Amino acid sequence: MDLFEDIVNARCSDPFGFLGLHWIDEKDLTLKVWRPDAVAIDVLAIDEDTVLGEMSPHGYNGLFTCQWSDKKEHFHYRLKITYSDGNTATIVDPYQFNEATFSDPKHHKATLYQKEGALFQSAPVSDSLAIDGTRFAVYAPAARSVYVVGDFNGWDGRIHPMSSNGDGVWRLFLPDVRDGAKYKFEIRAKSGEVLPHRTDPFAKRIEQFPSFASVVQESQYEWNDNNWMSRPITDIYEEAVSIYEVHLGSWRRKDHNEPLTYLELKEHLVQYVTEMGYTHVELLPVSEYPFDGSWGYQPVGLFSVTSRYGTPDEFKALIDAFHQAGIGVIMDWVPAHFPSDSHGLANFDGTHQYEYEDPKKGWHPEWNSLIYDFGKEHVVDFLISNANFWLEEYHIDGLRVDAVASMLYLDYSREDGEWIPNVDGGNHNYEAIAFLKKLNETVYLNHPRCFTVAEESTAYPGVSKPTYMDGLGFGFKWNMGWMNDTLEYMKKDPIYRQYHQGELTFSMVYAFNEQFMLPISHDEVVHGKGSMIEKMPGDGWQKFANLRAFNGYMFTHPGKKLNFMGCEFGQGQEWSHTKSLDWHLLDIDYHKGLQTLVKDLNHFYSAEQALQIDHDHQGFEWLSYDDGQNSILAYVRQSKQRDELVMVVVNFTPTPHSGYRIGAPKEGQYELVLNTDDTMYCGSGFPLPKVLKAEHIESHGRNNSVIMEIPPLSTVIYKWKA
Repeated sequence: MDLFEDIVNARCSDPFGFLGLHWIDEKDLTLKVWRPDAVAIDVLAIDEDTVLGEMSPHGYNGLFTCQWSDKKEHFHYRLKITYSDGNTATIVDPYQFNEATFSDPKHHKATLYQKEGALFQSAPVSDSLAIDGTRFAVYAPAARSVYVVGDFNGWDGRIHPMSSNGDGVWRLFLPDVRDGAKYKFEIRAKSGEVLPHRTDPFAKRIEQFPSFASVVQESQYEWNDNNWMSRPITDIYEEAVSIYEVHLGSWRRKDHNEPLTYLELKEHLVQYVTEMGYTHVELLPVSEYPFDGSWGYQPVGLFSVTSRYGTPDEFKALIDAFHQAGIGVIMDWVPAHFPSDSHGLANFDGTHQYEYEDPKKGWHPEWNSLIYDFGKEHVVDFLISNANFWLEEYHIDGLRVDAVASMLYLDYSREDGEWIPNVDGGNHNYEAIAFLKKLNETVYLNHPRCFTVAEESTAYPGVSKPTYMDGLGFGFKWNMGWMNDTLEYMKKDPIYRQYHQGELTFSMVYAFNEQFMLPISHDEVVHGKGSMIEKMPGDGWQKFANLRAFNGYMFTHPGKKLNFMGCEFGQGQEWSHTKSLDWHLLDIDYHKGLQTLVKDLNHFYSAEQALQIDHDHQGFEWLSYDDGQNSILAYVRQSKQRDELVMVVVNFTPTPHSGYRIGAPKEGQYELVLNTDDTMYCGSGFPLPKVLKAEHIESHGRNNSVIMEIPPLSTVIYKWKA
């Protein structure tokens, strides 16, 4: 009776060994049912209300048995249960469907989510009838027992013990449990301790605080983005990529400070991004997370889109709308760490199943969170299948991987004695490096139209080099050096910039060492750093002139572009996740002018071939980089064939210049195509010639040169005409 005791005491690991139909002495068929609080149970035919037998209480409140001597084989049945309060319920007993009824769905390691979690399945009971339900599966190899609890069993941790065949995965098919059912797992550790209820690591949907319940999710969405998903595979390194980074909850808010829903964002955000000329939108993490203040960077439900703004299908509708508008969607993805919330992955089955056991490897002192154990096969499969899940199931076009530097280095944010060296005595995390390489290989092999981006702030070599060249295999790397140096330069009063010209030009020394992306991200406008407009020196006009010149410089500097929401119109306050951007500022000319400039820069960048060779020396040439006294830069951007080129001059002081001679890359005429000092952007309107004609006068090492008028605090772009 050991199994009986395990059933009664909610510690059963082999429920099918006791519950359900079993032969006794190969002649009598006995049914055992465990249903606490029941007073009577009738056995009914599976497809009609015929009573096949009345069950008898058996020695303990909740255990019922029934026996047949005339049955030749197992049969399928239903149970009509009467409870002590007089209520009745008719159910299909899950313990008539043992493990032999279901084999694990076909999957490979990159689609582990097709094996674990809550999956809809049908159990055949006759030639003409199948019972639909949900098959639950969870990996908890160190657990003594696992029970599924939910609104379908009154959250009673005694009723539905799961079964494991020794592979560490616990499984149970529950008939008639369908879309919208709420559930968790009740896990008993080897020590006998019943752990706090866990959300499903593979849950497709999770409720918000305080329940954090997993929700069975059956998608009904029909995609309409086939043209986008089947578009020709092109070389993204030779295309315009301008990304609008967005926190969905604070981009725009409604009355009573309520965030827009996915469907409302579909109507408003897609239109705005399209009009502004961005090629991509990047979403701060949308995987479910418990703490609003983490902005999504402390995720618990990696497979669940956050329910803050709607349902999974409504999120798909948002992605679909972006694709139909020709906009790619990137999402921030966080494999570097996860929070220690009791309903999540921490100490999941009573052991460190997902995190490193030693806190010197498994705890992030900077974020007070846990670190995945990249040396465990199941953890690697879990994370890579999650990345693949977003690309497959949600049609995401790119993954920006957060905090890569923290993954690469064992001593990241740690003092001496607080970290464990690798087998060679160094500080590289070989397991994390292998994981990142495998991640990128999997993404690019299975999704050639998608790409990955590393937020990586160190000099680690080859972050965006292919793995066959011993790189990490990312498609792009954020250029944090350019960002830091440029913003430090821009903060300075123009009178002092002449002494820092080298800091501004240094980025071109390494501009092509990686496939760089130029990021002005959310991290630059929070935590006391001030908004972009507040970083700029000078009076009101100079602040905006500085920011306009900076944007012109950024869009003409080699590297793909990323700008956080609000920066495009000069958001005055630091970004806060708790409120909307200050859209009312667009009633002020300076803010509207800046927005118009960014819009024009986006469209110009996308249309101008000369600006799109971002990752090759052929696309850039200096004309003048050493006029520190005037804080002027001049350079050429050109197409690979050099038949399209633009000449860019940036003046980082409020002093205009007349008769300024600059070497010209070619003979011919140069037509003014963009001037950040134009009055349409609220610039000074310093008069400029519409056309410059190159003269055969040597300057800056060139055989030809032009005489320019240079406005104050501006970026001016002239296009060569043969």
